[in-house]
Amino acid sequence: MSTPPTTSSGAALVNSPRSSSRPAARTRVRTGVVAVVAALGLALTGCSSGNDDLAEQANAGGDKGYVAGDGSVSEYAPDQRKEPVTFDAAMYDGSTVTAESMRGKPVVLNFWYAGCAPCRAEAPDLAALHAEHGDEAQFMGVNLRDQQATAEAFERNFTITYPSATDLNGAVLLALSDYVPPQAVPTTLVLDSQGRVAARVLGKADKSTLGALIKDTVAESA
Repeated sequence: MSTPPTTSSGAALVNSPRSSSRPAARTRVRTGVVAVVAALGLALTGCSSGNDDLAEQANAGGDKGYVAGDGSVSEYAPDQRKEPVTFDAAMYDGSTVTAESMRGKPVVLNFWYAGCAPCRAEAPDLAALHAEHGDEAQFMGVNLRDQQATAEAFERNFTITYPSATDLNGAVLLALSDYVPPQAVPTTLVLDSQGRVAARVLGKADKSTLGALIKDTVAESA
């Protein structure tokens, strides 16, 4: 039996299915981008965009319109990871970022939108982790709901300085559907330097746990 993974401090990470070569809980989306968008529409019903004040959209919003994960962590041993992920992400500045262009360093991908209460709750921790690990790991958000002005208001309010892609058409979500359930917001993935999924957090990420996952993944490529 393999030894459970530990953080850099020696504490064991919970819910880390290293004995399995496949993600423990995953939702396959095989019917194309339209199916993903339809699923998102059901999951996000009740979140208004309209003409609401941008700051209010970024800071307020009810606890409805999303299905939050339970914070469970899945970590995958290097020899049990699947093929590198691929995606083309449209950024708010009009550029495109591909998964291939981000290889060489670990990547933290966070799926979010402004009206999601757990997304707001974890935003300060993500900002802090980016400040701590931004030189050794790349961070990118994937916004599933918002127009540019709303997303940028959220980022200003929470001092998020890493970029986010706009995924209103569900293309990035579809490409990563083996790991990211379309109704679970937020979800955070840690990719290794080869672009393979090394870890996943469903729901609000605990800062210390996500920090340990980042450190572990960075250490592999050191």
